Amino acid sequence: MTKLIRCLIVDDEPPAIRLLKNYIEKAPFLELINSTTKALEALQYIEKGNIDLVFLDIQMPDLSGIQLSKIIKNDVQIIFTTAYPQFAIEGYDLNAVDYLLKPFEFDRFYQAILKVKHNDNIHQENKPEKEYVFVKTDGKNNYEKIDLSKILYIEGLKNYVAIHLLDKQIITYSTLKHIESTLPSTTFIKIHKSYIVSIDHIIKTDSLHVYIQNQTLPISDTYRKSFFEMINKIKL
Repeated sequence: MTKLIRCLIVDDEPPAIRLLKNYIEKAPFLELINSTTKALEALQYIEKGNIDLVFLDIQMPDLSGIQLSKIIKNDVQIIFTTAYPQFAIEGYDLNAVDYLLKPFEFDRFYQAILKVKHNDNIHQENKPEKEYVFVKTDGKNNYEKIDLSKILYIEGLKNYVAIHLLDKQIITYSTLKHIESTLPSTTFIKIHKSYIVSIDHIIKTDSLHVYIQNQTLPISDTYRKSFFEMINKIKL
């Protein structure tokens, strides 16, 4: 299961934002969280803690991209996007992942985001896997702590997700895509557009199904190859 890299676009030119949105949609491992034309508004999004990568214009009113990058915390990666090549050296001095000179084509954009993916993979390999998550339930600021080892499988229900545990089921307002991005890929894998399963709780499989406790879940054509590749890595 590929971890999605959560992106923010910061640019004062709407056409530049539209182009980046189009490019991000084409990249399977990127997820656009938001876009803004205001640097100070971007800071608010970043401080919420759900941004991994910022596409950052340099020439902006109030606060330049260079100034903003000096405020952004170190675990957020930055790709500068600008029409001014004279800023390139300073951009690299700030440990930016890359520097995209406008106008840039998709192939150049893709080279830059592959660097981000590589950095992110190294970070994930060195990071111990979490053992629990907090899930939003009914009511403001109501969350329930869930031990990942107790999750059997997760089912997508349009704008909601059903988390099936050993002893109960929890419904939360979310999407399967978002849930997938938060789970450790060594333990959970998607087998269908509507199902993510815990490898630890699989009893058996056949070519079309996964069996977990008393449930039979379908394996779709889209995910069959990646699922059995993972199974083959851990078979005797």
